Amino acid sequence: MSRVLYELAAADPDRRFSPFCWRIRLALEHKGLAFEGRPWRFTETDALAFSGSDKVPVLVEDGRAIAESSVIAAHLEAAYPDRPSLFGGAAGLALTRFHVAWTDGVLHPALVPLLLLDIHRHLADADRAYFRRSREARFGKPLEAVCPDPEAQRATLRKTLAPVRAVLRMQAFLGGDDPLYADHVVMGAFLWARGVSTLDLLEPDDPVEDWRRRMLERMGVGSRALAFG
Repeated sequence: MSRVLYELAAADPDRRFSPFCWRIRLALEHKGLAFEGRPWRFTETDALAFSGSDKVPVLVEDGRAIAESSVIAAHLEAAYPDRPSLFGGAAGLALTRFHVAWTDGVLHPALVPLLLLDIHRHLADADRAYFRRSREARFGKPLEAVCPDPEAQRATLRKTLAPVRAVLRMQAFLGGDDPLYADHVVMGAFLWARGVSTLDLLEPDDPVEDWRRRMLERMGVGSRALAFG
Protein backbone atom coordinates (compact mmCIF):
# COMPACT_ATOMS: atom_id res chain seq x y z
CA MET A 1 0.00 0.00 0.00
CA SER A 2 1.27 3.49 -0.83
CA ARG A 3 1.07 5.92 2.07
CA VAL A 4 2.08 9.61 1.95
CA LEU A 5 1.99 12.08 4.83
CA TYR A 6 1.99 15.76 3.86
CA GLU A 7 3.87 17.68 6.56
CA LEU A 8 4.58 21.36 7.19
CA ALA A 9 8.17 22.21 6.27
CA ALA A 10 10.47 25.22 6.46
CA ALA A 11 12.72 26.46 3.65
CA ASP A 12 14.81 23.37 4.31
CA PRO A 13 12.47 20.55 3.30
CA ASP A 14 13.86 18.31 6.05
CA ARG A 15 12.89 20.77 8.79
CA ARG A 16 9.37 19.67 9.75
CA PHE A 17 7.75 21.63 12.56
CA SER A 18 3.97 21.21 12.80
CA PRO A 19 2.94 19.66 16.14
CA PHE A 20 -0.14 18.21 14.46
CA CYS A 21 1.93 16.52 11.76
CA TRP A 22 4.31 15.14 14.35
CA ARG A 23 1.38 13.49 16.13
CA ILE A 24 0.60 11.53 13.00
CA ARG A 25 4.21 10.69 12.23
CA LEU A 26 4.48 9.23 15.74
CA ALA A 27 1.14 7.44 15.34
CA LEU A 28 2.28 5.83 12.08
CA GLU A 29 5.50 4.67 13.74
CA HIS A 30 3.45 3.41 16.70
CA LYS A 31 1.40 1.29 14.30
CA GLY A 32 4.50 0.15 12.42
CA LEU A 33 3.20 1.54 9.13
CA ALA A 34 5.64 2.55 6.41
CA PHE A 35 5.05 5.96 4.84
CA GLU A 36 6.66 8.73 2.82
CA GLY A 37 6.81 12.14 4.46
CA ARG A 38 6.24 14.86 1.87
CA PRO A 39 7.09 18.51 2.66
CA TRP A 40 4.40 21.18 2.29
CA ARG A 41 4.59 24.90 3.00
CA PHE A 42 2.15 27.57 4.14
CA THR A 43 1.77 29.14 0.69
CA GLU A 44 1.38 25.86 -1.23
CA THR A 45 -2.37 25.61 -0.79
CA ASP A 46 -2.90 24.37 -4.36
CA ALA A 47 -0.83 21.28 -3.56
CA LEU A 48 -3.55 20.13 -1.14
CA ALA A 49 -6.55 20.99 -3.30
CA PHE A 50 -7.12 17.31 -4.09
CA SER A 51 -7.70 16.60 -0.39
CA GLY A 52 -10.37 19.20 0.32
CA SER A 53 -8.16 20.63 3.08
CA ASP A 54 -6.06 23.80 3.10
CA LYS A 55 -3.71 22.65 5.84
CA VAL A 56 -1.69 19.66 6.99
CA PRO A 57 -1.47 16.93 8.09
CA VAL A 58 -3.01 15.11 5.17
CA LEU A 59 -2.52 11.35 4.90
CA VAL A 60 -3.01 9.71 1.51
CA GLU A 61 -3.47 5.94 1.45
CA ASP A 62 -3.78 4.39 -2.01
CA GLY A 63 -5.30 7.60 -3.35
CA ARG A 64 -7.68 8.27 -0.44
CA ALA A 65 -6.97 11.56 1.34
CA ILE A 66 -7.64 11.93 5.08
CA ALA A 67 -7.16 15.30 6.75
CA GLU A 68 -6.92 16.61 10.36
CA SER A 69 -4.81 14.88 12.97
CA SER A 70 -7.58 13.50 15.20
CA VAL A 71 -9.46 12.14 12.19
CA ILE A 72 -6.30 10.51 10.86
CA ALA A 73 -5.51 8.95 14.24
CA ALA A 74 -9.03 7.52 14.49
CA HIS A 75 -8.70 6.15 10.94
CA LEU A 76 -5.40 4.44 11.76
CA GLU A 77 -6.90 2.82 14.85
CA ALA A 78 -9.95 1.55 12.97
CA ALA A 79 -8.12 0.48 9.81
CA TYR A 80 -5.31 -1.41 11.58
CA PRO A 81 -6.83 -3.07 14.68
CA ASP A 82 -4.27 -5.88 14.54
CA ARG A 83 -1.42 -3.44 15.18
CA PRO A 84 -0.56 -1.76 18.52
CA SER A 85 -3.45 0.36 19.73
CA LEU A 86 -3.11 4.12 19.82
CA PHE A 87 -5.71 4.52 22.57
CA GLY A 88 -5.88 1.28 24.53
CA GLY A 89 -9.63 0.93 24.08
CA ALA A 90 -12.74 3.10 24.22
CA ALA A 91 -11.97 4.57 27.64
CA GLY A 92 -8.49 5.52 26.46
CA LEU A 93 -9.95 7.20 23.41
CA ALA A 94 -12.28 9.23 25.59
CA LEU A 95 -9.43 10.33 27.87
CA THR A 96 -7.27 11.17 24.87
CA ARG A 97 -9.79 13.82 23.87
CA PHE A 98 -8.85 15.68 27.05
CA HIS A 99 -5.13 15.45 26.25
CA VAL A 100 -5.79 16.83 22.77
CA ALA A 101 -7.92 19.71 24.08
CA TRP A 102 -5.40 20.55 26.85
CA THR A 103 -2.44 20.46 24.47
CA ASP A 104 -4.16 22.59 21.83
CA GLY A 105 -5.69 25.07 24.28
CA VAL A 106 -3.07 25.33 27.04
CA LEU A 107 0.32 23.89 26.08
CA HIS A 108 0.53 25.28 22.54
CA PRO A 109 -0.33 28.86 23.63
CA ALA A 110 2.43 28.66 26.25
CA LEU A 111 4.93 27.59 23.59
CA VAL A 112 3.97 29.86 20.70
CA PRO A 113 5.50 33.11 22.06
CA LEU A 114 8.84 31.35 22.52
CA LEU A 115 8.88 29.94 18.98
CA LEU A 116 7.43 32.60 16.67
CA LEU A 117 10.69 34.32 15.74
CA ASP A 118 12.54 31.03 15.31
CA ILE A 119 9.81 29.73 13.00
CA HIS A 120 9.93 32.96 10.98
CA ARG A 121 13.71 32.69 10.67
CA HIS A 122 13.52 29.20 9.14
CA LEU A 123 10.86 29.94 6.51
CA ALA A 124 11.32 30.67 2.82
CA ASP A 125 10.72 34.29 1.80
CA ALA A 126 7.16 33.78 0.51
CA ASP A 127 6.20 31.94 3.68
CA ARG A 128 7.84 34.56 5.89
CA ALA A 129 5.59 37.27 4.49
CA TYR A 130 2.49 35.13 5.03
CA PHE A 131 3.58 34.05 8.51
CA ARG A 132 4.35 37.57 9.70
CA ARG A 133 1.12 39.01 8.31
CA SER A 134 -1.13 36.28 9.70
CA ARG A 135 0.51 36.02 13.13
CA GLU A 136 0.75 39.74 13.68
CA ALA A 137 -2.95 39.99 12.86
CA ARG A 138 -3.62 37.22 15.39
CA PHE A 139 -1.59 38.79 18.20
CA GLY A 140 -2.23 42.43 17.33
CA LYS A 141 1.45 43.33 17.53
CA PRO A 142 4.78 42.78 15.71
CA LEU A 143 6.30 39.32 16.07
CA GLU A 144 9.22 40.84 17.93
CA ALA A 145 6.86 42.20 20.62
CA VAL A 146 4.94 38.98 21.32
CA CYS A 147 7.48 37.63 23.80
CA PRO A 148 9.27 40.56 25.49
CA ASP A 149 10.55 38.36 28.34
CA PRO A 150 11.47 34.84 27.13
CA GLU A 151 12.66 33.75 30.58
CA ALA A 152 9.32 34.66 32.15
CA GLN A 153 7.51 32.86 29.34
CA ARG A 154 9.66 29.79 29.85
CA ALA A 155 8.72 29.85 33.54
CA THR A 156 5.06 30.03 32.50
CA LEU A 157 5.55 27.03 30.24
CA ARG A 158 7.08 25.00 33.05
CA LYS A 159 4.15 25.83 35.34
CA THR A 160 1.75 24.88 32.55
CA LEU A 161 3.31 21.41 32.47
CA ALA A 162 2.50 20.74 36.14
CA PRO A 163 -0.26 18.16 35.45
CA VAL A 164 1.95 16.29 32.99
CA ARG A 165 4.78 16.34 35.49
CA ALA A 166 2.54 14.97 38.24
CA VAL A 167 1.47 12.02 36.09
CA LEU A 168 5.02 11.26 34.97
CA ARG A 169 6.20 11.09 38.56
CA MET A 170 3.88 8.08 38.97
CA GLN A 171 4.27 6.29 35.63
CA ALA A 172 6.65 6.06 32.70
CA PHE A 173 4.31 7.47 30.06
CA LEU A 174 0.99 9.26 29.90
CA GLY A 175 -0.37 6.00 28.50
CA GLY A 176 1.02 3.98 31.42
CA ASP A 177 3.89 1.53 30.94
CA ASP A 178 4.12 2.36 27.24
CA PRO A 179 3.21 5.43 25.19
CA LEU A 180 -0.20 5.89 23.62
CA TYR A 181 -1.58 8.61 21.35
CA ALA A 182 -1.86 10.95 24.37
CA ASP A 183 1.95 10.82 24.59
CA HIS A 184 2.25 11.52 20.87
CA VAL A 185 -0.02 14.55 21.18
CA VAL A 186 2.05 16.14 23.95
CA MET A 187 5.34 15.05 22.38
CA GLY A 188 4.27 16.69 19.13
CA ALA A 189 4.49 20.04 20.90
CA PHE A 190 8.08 19.36 21.98
CA LEU A 191 9.07 18.16 18.52
CA TRP A 192 7.57 21.35 17.10
CA ALA A 193 9.89 23.32 19.40
CA ARG A 194 12.85 21.06 18.70
CA GLY A 195 12.35 21.54 14.96
CA VAL A 196 12.94 25.29 15.06
CA SER A 197 14.63 26.27 18.34
CA THR A 198 17.70 25.41 20.39
CA LEU A 199 16.13 26.89 23.53
CA ASP A 200 16.23 24.61 26.57
CA LEU A 201 12.60 24.52 27.63
CA LEU A 202 12.91 22.21 30.63
CA GLU A 203 15.26 21.73 33.57
CA PRO A 204 17.49 18.62 33.25
CA ASP A 205 15.93 17.00 36.33
CA ASP A 206 12.33 17.63 35.27
CA PRO A 207 10.34 14.37 34.93
CA VAL A 208 8.90 15.83 31.72
CA GLU A 209 12.41 16.17 30.30
CA ASP A 210 13.18 12.56 31.23
CA TRP A 211 9.98 11.47 29.46
CA ARG A 212 10.81 13.63 26.43
CA ARG A 213 14.21 11.98 26.06
CA ARG A 214 12.72 8.51 26.36
CA MET A 215 10.17 9.39 23.72
CA LEU A 216 13.00 10.56 21.44
CA GLU A 217 14.84 7.29 21.96
CA ARG A 218 11.79 5.33 20.79
CA MET A 219 11.39 7.30 17.58
CA GLY A 220 12.51 5.97 14.21
CA VAL A 221 15.93 7.07 12.98
CA GLY A 222 14.36 9.05 10.14
CA SER A 223 12.10 10.98 12.47
CA ARG A 224 14.96 11.84 14.80
CA ALA A 225 16.90 13.19 11.84
CA LEU A 226 14.06 15.56 10.98
CA ALA A 227 14.33 17.36 14.34
CA PHE A 228 16.85 20.05 15.17
CA GLY A 229 18.12 21.62 18.36
